[in-house]
Amino acid sequence: MKDIRIVLVIFVLLAFVSCDKREEELSENVTVSQYVDLLVKGEYSSTELPSFTAADIPELLEYRDSRQKISNFPINWISSSLTEESTLGMYVLWTVESIRAVAIDSEFLIGRFPSQNPVVQRRVSPFEYVPEDESLEIVAEAYMEWWQKNKDRAFDEFKVVDPMLSTDLRWH
Repeated sequence: MKDIRIVLVIFVLLAFVSCDKREEELSENVTVSQYVDLLVKGEYSSTELPSFTAADIPELLEYRDSRQKISNFPINWISSSLTEESTLGMYVLWTVESIRAVAIDSEFLIGRFPSQNPVVQRRVSPFEYVPEDESLEIVAEAYMEWWQKNKDRAFDEFKVVDPMLSTDLRWH
């Protein structure tokens, strides 16, 4: 009986290690199109945002205006609020912010999460969340302008520039 328990414990531990490795591989090896497809299908199973780089930003920005609702995506485990739904556009913009936050080693970075949630709030009133139907267009435009203005420069030269600095919004 004791041998069976030991075998079961080992099996369970191996299953957890195996799941973590698969999730890590997914977040490190997924392409932008695969990522978006998995988000839309509700099948992105990693608990972390992908390990994208500045080279992935142009493709991610192609989805910036999408108002398609998604409901199965990685969330920051330290957040006290639960974001159950997002638009694909806002979520990929948050993913772009993740690339920038990782590159500058942002003080707000938790894992690869650039903030607590893929939602925005007013800069002057940190508890005033701005609904996506009001903010997506503003955030999408800010990120696109930031990219268009800087895309021909080395990412290291402009990664510290906050794309939303010209707006009254910031990530939560």
